[in-house]
Amino acid sequence: MMAGSAIPLPQRYGAAALDVFDLEERRRFGGGDPGSDPGLQWELLYRLEPELYDRLIRAESLHPGILKWLPARVGTVVEVGAGTGRLTMPLAMRAGELIAVEPAGPLCSILTARLAAAGCHDVTVVRGFFDRLPVPDGWADLVVACSALGSDEAHGGDAGLGEMERCCRPGGLVAVILPHQADWLVAHGYAEISFPGDLTMRFASLEDAVELARIFYPHAVDEIVRRGRRCVPYDVLGIRPPRDVAFKWKARDA
Repeated sequence: MMAGSAIPLPQRYGAAALDVFDLEERRRFGGGDPGSDPGLQWELLYRLEPELYDRLIRAESLHPGILKWLPARVGTVVEVGAGTGRLTMPLAMRAGELIAVEPAGPLCSILTARLAAAGCHDVTVVRGFFDRLPVPDGWADLVVACSALGSDEAHGGDAGLGEMERCCRPGGLVAVILPHQADWLVAHGYAEISFPGDLTMRFASLEDAVELARIFYPHAVDEIVRRGRRCVPYDVLGIRPPRDVAFKWKARDA
């Protein structure tokens, strides 16, 4: 697949693409049909075209209220599903020590290079999965995941949530930004907060918006062209804006 070719995501990868997975990834993600399994499509994207994913996610800035809500200074932080650093970079500026855990090796490489270029020396990027975090018990003041944790086993599930809480110190904060299933987290004792205001995806250019929409949001291409702007409202794309957080303070007697 040529990077940047505007083939929609469900059509980008065939069965041969599954060869990119190592044995552990094959066990977790299976050998399904990339054309009909959205979760598998994204996992392949992370590994086969990480720069394309990075172009997309850089347009999807978090609501500024989320960054203001998170602790301004914090000693130790674990971020799970760090990706290419949408949240890692601002966390690195406020954490004494940060462990960024990411399962996809190519995304780890991009994040490591980005941190080095920014002079962030107190961040350790490690490869790992939600249900087996390479972090000691009670190590972190803050454990956070951004648009990564889900109730299904492949994206963490109960085991992954339990691991996040295990890594958090008593009295510390566990936060799930842009949770996939807020009801599931509420059932586990999490509170919810949503930050108001209009949000848009801010692409690098109109041309970039159209090209990425052809891949990820083909139903929105005509409307993006009609509007003629690089900033695209989330309702045009048909996705949730990154404004929600589910969180829980770990009991001090835990």
